[in-house]
Amino acid sequence: MSTRSAVLSYPRTKGIILVLMAAIFWGVSGTVAQYLFHQQGFSTNWLVVTRLLIAGMGLLLYAQLVGKQNILSVKKNKKDFFRLVVFGIVGMLGVQYTYFAAIEHGNAATATVLQYLAPVLIAIYFCIRAKSLPVKHEVIAIILALSGTFLLVTKGNIQTLAISGPALAWGLLSAFALAFYTLYPRSLLSKWGTTLTVGWGMMIGGIGFCFIHPPWKFEGNWSPASFLAVVFVVIFGTLLAFLFYMESMKYIKASEASLLACAEPLSAAFLAVAWLHVPFSVVEWMGSLSIIATIFILSAVKR
Repeated sequence: MSTRSAVLSYPRTKGIILVLMAAIFWGVSGTVAQYLFHQQGFSTNWLVVTRLLIAGMGLLLYAQLVGKQNILSVKKNKKDFFRLVVFGIVGMLGVQYTYFAAIEHGNAATATVLQYLAPVLIAIYFCIRAKSLPVKHEVIAIILALSGTFLLVTKGNIQTLAISGPALAWGLLSAFALAFYTLYPRSLLSKWGTTLTVGWGMMIGGIGFCFIHPPWKFEGNWSPASFLAVVFVVIFGTLLAFLFYMESMKYIKASEASLLACAEPLSAAFLAVAWLHVPFSVVEWMGSLSIIATIFILSAVKR
């Protein structure tokens, strides 16, 4: 390989490394959250509000200091600010809370995989909006998603649920919340940028949730291990993961980034099994891979 070729390929390699790190941080943070919920007695409410407020402040500071953006400029446009409030409460808070609630009532592996049904929901939404039937590849993706969900939640036995009813409900709600989170802020993202939009979304969602559960209302057992776990979820699993993912977009295509982000459910599943000894059968792995495969299919259709 020539020196010139090596130089040309370096940015792409950097982008791949960044998005993989982001996906792994997201996946690991879900498993770490499970450790906090199940073994340290932390509550979903406290972890969600703390994560949103700290990460939101961090992103806004990054936008102001590094991105040289006026973080208060979005308030001048009342229509955009109203959309930002809706995004923060329904989208950002919705996706964060439902995901962590699914982990608290079940496990990180199942919760993360169920959330990855969102691309299929988005495909169905566009079919309904366009008043057209899904194309062949979309039909295959939908069938795979339904089959994967069935295997994941029943282990192949239609008469039993392999996970609790609340875990399944929160997991499915998480997928719907992620679909809304993905579709709703498109005009905000194009006008104000990703860092400012998501930073304010986190802050607004966190401030709004303070009225339900303020961050000083703590539940759980503090220890050096639990403190490090909280730091990982907030800093690595939220702030750095998001920044790495955004940075990767400078070097690789969005479709490639979304495919590589599939490392998130896989890392969550592997770590949950290896570290927290979550039982995960062959049938559940088959269901998980079926759901993840839908992302590859839908990305191929988009291209």
